[in-house]
Amino acid sequence: MLLYKGLRDRFLTPLQSVCGIVEKRHTLPILSNVLIEKAGDRLMLLATDIEMQIRTGTTSVGTDAAAITVAARKLQDILRSLPEDSEVSLSLDDRKLQLKAGKSRFNLQTLPAEDFPRMAAPSGPASVLKMTQRQLKRLLALVQYAMAQQDIRYYLNGLLLVAQGGEIKLVATDGHRLAYASENVAEALEGRIEAILPRKTVLELSRQLADNDEALEICLTPMQARFSFGNVEFVSKLIDGKFPDFERVIPQHLNKSIRLERAVFLHALQRAAILTNEKFRGVRLVLSSGSLKIISSNAENEEAQEELEIDYAGDGLDVGFNVNYLLDVLGNIAVDTIEIRLADGNSSALIMLPDNERFKYVVMPMRI
Repeated sequence: MLLYKGLRDRFLTPLQSVCGIVEKRHTLPILSNVLIEKAGDRLMLLATDIEMQIRTGTTSVGTDAAAITVAARKLQDILRSLPEDSEVSLSLDDRKLQLKAGKSRFNLQTLPAEDFPRMAAPSGPASVLKMTQRQLKRLLALVQYAMAQQDIRYYLNGLLLVAQGGEIKLVATDGHRLAYASENVAEALEGRIEAILPRKTVLELSRQLADNDEALEICLTPMQARFSFGNVEFVSKLIDGKFPDFERVIPQHLNKSIRLERAVFLHALQRAAILTNEKFRGVRLVLSSGSLKIISSNAENEEAQEELEIDYAGDGLDVGFNVNYLLDVLGNIAVDTIEIRLADGNSSALIMLPDNERFKYVVMPMRI
């Protein structure tokens, strides 16, 4: 039975969309496969890792119906290896998937479609948010680097999404720093909705979203989030937990404020980071009238010092931070100027965009 016939890229593009979540090694062999479903002139592709699933498709030929699963990475690698303008055909023959392109032939083993696990349909009340792909992609980039990776507090290994009124807020923290960003949405919601998206979901969603103004719909239920954009449907389980009260973490009364050119500050920190202690990665920010010094040292008694001229006439301050946390935020915000607010050597710093309350980054101090 013929499943697909046409240009290589018309099949490869949707296949690459779903392959991102396919695990190379899995306890269930079928999870290394992609489900291919043909219904009339539509060919749907679906992949899952049990926690999330991605579904997309392309056009097919004929009116037959069929469904089969095949090794996702093998199929992707074969298609990638063919010339870009190749005409390919996929057909099902005696439980094997045959791929033809020119004089090339590949026969791949399959597993039954009925054994392929699918995520259950969501239950409970649903809330729908509408925005553009670019809006969410930008928000994710502003905060996702602050997520924890393998914290015992499992709810930190993800990202908090809050929808209230006509605004969506994203928050990530690993307990040492916190990133917050917000954006207006197309339609106002009643009440307040909170959901914690798993780390892998956030990273895959960032990869999938396009940097354009095409529509994105987010449907939130108590246990799932569904993102619909283009011809992709991306469903993820949510983390069941209580995220920290981020509004209490963001410091309010910081009496020292300086503005810096982001690129200049970033490069100075990168140079100072070369001589930091590999384990602690600490740098000191020494603030005085008209000057900000960045100082680092290591166990070999080596020292680096960078000095930046700034517009500041207040009291002096000497405070230490993990340089990686500062480099992370500076590398992920695309602005010319940043504002840093400080209080004393024992208080967190607040990094903002000048005259913009929609982005905030809090970093705790460290003793050096």
